[in-house]
Amino acid sequence: MLELWQAEWCPHSHKIRQRLTEVGVDVVLHQVPADPEERHELESVTGRREIPTMRTDDGEVLSGEEEILPWIAGRFADRPDAGRHRAKAKLEVPDFAELQG
Repeated sequence: MLELWQAEWCPHSHKIRQRLTEVGVDVVLHQVPADPEERHELESVTGRREIPTMRTDDGEVLSGEEEILPWIAGRFADRPDAGRHRAKAKLEVPDFAELQG
């Protein structure tokens, strides 16, 4: 099972959650403190403080959308209704920059 350390207010975390929905992959979400200096649990498990951070099924740790999104793209295809999920997100969450355009 994939694990994702993230925060609801973080647009980068949202982008990762959106892609995981579009490919239909389940993930365990871990909420983190807003202050990176307080992310002791995240750092003890992954060695990092940045969000989003993902731990893959095989224990690989990836941080930031630059690492996580290519990893997702290389392993999973969009589910048949991915476009409908994307369209719904654009309607419901228009403030997130990654959903613009």
